Amino acid sequence: MKPQLLKVSTNLVHSFNARRDIMPNVNNHWHYHPEVELVYFKKGNGTQFIGDCITQFNIGDVVLVGSNLPHYWQFDGSYFNKEADVTADVSVVHFNENFWGDMFLELPENKEIRDVLKRSKRGIQITGANLMGIGNLIEKVIHAEGARKIILLMEVLLAIGDNAENNTLASMGFQHNFQESEKDRINAIYNYTIANFKKKISLEEIAAVANISPNSFCKFFKSRSRKTYSRFINEIRVGNACKLLINNQLNVKEICYDSGFYNFASFHKYFKEITGKSPLSYQKTYIK
Repeated sequence: MKPQLLKVSTNLVHSFNARRDIMPNVNNHWHYHPEVELVYFKKGNGTQFIGDCITQFNIGDVVLVGSNLPHYWQFDGSYFNKEADVTADVSVVHFNENFWGDMFLELPENKEIRDVLKRSKRGIQITGANLMGIGNLIEKVIHAEGARKIILLMEVLLAIGDNAENNTLASMGFQHNFQESEKDRINAIYNYTIANFKKKISLEEIAAVANISPNSFCKFFKSRSRKTYSRFINEIRVGNACKLLINNQLNVKEICYDSGFYNFASFHKYFKEITGKSPLSYQKTYIK
């Protein structure tokens, strides 16, 4: 799928970019850039696309996205509803791998940082008991000045490296090898699917969105995404179900239908296939 090349702004005061976003629609499109991206969602929920991985992001999540790895965060619709009492609060750090000098990472003492950046090429989701501490460190990077800013960034990367519970996101086989002419078509597929996953989307309907024939759509989508469109939309639906299970405000059958599944058996099948757990087992890991 063709992401857009994003130009990350810099200034003469700092050697890398660190900011706080409170709007849910900042860079909310499929994009990539040469800078490594570190994101902490202090407030915010939605769907994240990292390479060929589709999962939910939730309050407290931290993600490290490597250089030129396509990604996209789509906040839930409630964040765009003026009447909803929800706000976004996201800390974002962008830095070039060699901003501290071409030889810095080659120093033997920096092997752990070098290894973290290498693993980030597929995206890293930080989990476990150290998650909150890493999020707090990222916030400190945003507000620090001078050499302390660089030292704190190093501390974040070392903490990620020390965390044994990290998850790799994009698959080993994911390749960023798209044609520029495909950009708008892929964005249209993504945006339409995210907006309409709760209803049945026919092949003819999504093919019309992509402006290609139904017969060509399946081959086109799988060749670019390494998965079928059916798998793609079911991953989005299961991601929505995961969020609802954690919220614990609906029963499992209600969550099934609210997530776009019209058959409880199919919901259970795809949920376990994608998450490795049944819906109730998944919920129990979050609700004690």
